[in-house]
Amino acid sequence: MSPDDGKMPVLVVGGGMISAEVVLPTVFQEQARGLLGEIWVATRRAERIIWLHEQLPGCAFKAFPDPVTDGRDAVDADAYQQAIAALPADGVVVVATPDHFHTPVIEEAIRTGHHCVVEKPLCLKIDEARRIRDLARQAGIYVYTDYHKRHDRAIRAAQKKVRDGALGQMLHGHAWIEERREMPLHWFANWCEQSSPFEYIGVHYADAYYFITGLKPKRLVAFGQKKLLPTLGKDAYDTVSATIQWEDDSVLFIRTGWVCSEHQTALTNQGLCLMGTEGEYWSDHKDRNTYFCTQQGKFEHFNPNFFKGHCDWDDPGRVEWVGYGYDSIKQPLDDIRAMQAATAGMDDAAALAKRRDLIAAFEPVRPLPDQALIGTAINEAVRMSFENDSAYVWFDEGMGVSMR
Repeated sequence: MSPDDGKMPVLVVGGGMISAEVVLPTVFQEQARGLLGEIWVATRRAERIIWLHEQLPGCAFKAFPDPVTDGRDAVDADAYQQAIAALPADGVVVVATPDHFHTPVIEEAIRTGHHCVVEKPLCLKIDEARRIRDLARQAGIYVYTDYHKRHDRAIRAAQKKVRDGALGQMLHGHAWIEERREMPLHWFANWCEQSSPFEYIGVHYADAYYFITGLKPKRLVAFGQKKLLPTLGKDAYDTVSATIQWEDDSVLFIRTGWVCSEHQTALTNQGLCLMGTEGEYWSDHKDRNTYFCTQQGKFEHFNPNFFKGHCDWDDPGRVEWVGYGYDSIKQPLDDIRAMQAATAGMDDAAALAKRRDLIAAFEPVRPLPDQALIGTAINEAVRMSFENDSAYVWFDEGMGVSMR
């Protein structure tokens, strides 16, 4: 058990922007509310630990590597393994590394018996997703992919209308999610060439369509362009667009980009529209009809729904974090805590059987591996298409992908 009064400790693997701005503020808030124990962070470089301390003043965490004992210039690609090995049995692993590093961290967590929360996508290859699914089921381990758009009320509203039949039969839709060029040139400069705007952010809307409709993909075609970023020293895709045909023959077009102007009024330009035989849905997920215009920040579209800090009701000098970015991390932590409570005091065999039953009940309503592999399969198919002269890529019943 964890040393902090039996409260569940959390290890965050990855020290990038998403950890600093969303994951760690969420887990520290849950800790302050008495719901979590000690917080640990593992990164490849000690300098990222130093940066996280600067971004989160006053927040204490155990670091791997530790700049104090290992040195400020320490680099350790295996730090996550050391951290997972040392994590108490009831600890949870949050995977917030670059996408192509997800699989080894997840598999190490499963091997050592730790439940996982993974920033989307689960992984980049369908074979890896299947292996993770099978390993997790065998071990009775809960592996949740953080598709936070599922918690956006604008998406949940569309899901209810579609599931109620208000839009009739789905015909087509259009999603757009494009980010400022600072993402590949600054935040993801070390790994943007191994990813693309579709794989990193476009998969949100592929999963959203699956979440809204319950439909699986049938085939797709994708297009990628490299025009600006190569001139700036990055052999990465400026934009990737995909047209996905689903099993009911409805079509969703998703456009993604990493080269929006640095003067764009929000970090991410995004939205979704859907057309059915009985109605339509349209939502601009950037412009929520709220903005600031200040001397310091200039003009800024403000999305109050994703992840924002407000003055705490009881202590206005303290920040309370709210939004669907918070909700989508809190949900799996609550699930895992409930599972641990339900299996407390059981012997190993009984606990394993109980965990398997609980996970089976979660599978239809959570992005566990069986659901998360849909986004992984779409990601793999998109890359296969744009790397093969925009050929059509087909999905089989098991979500395997191939060009016919």
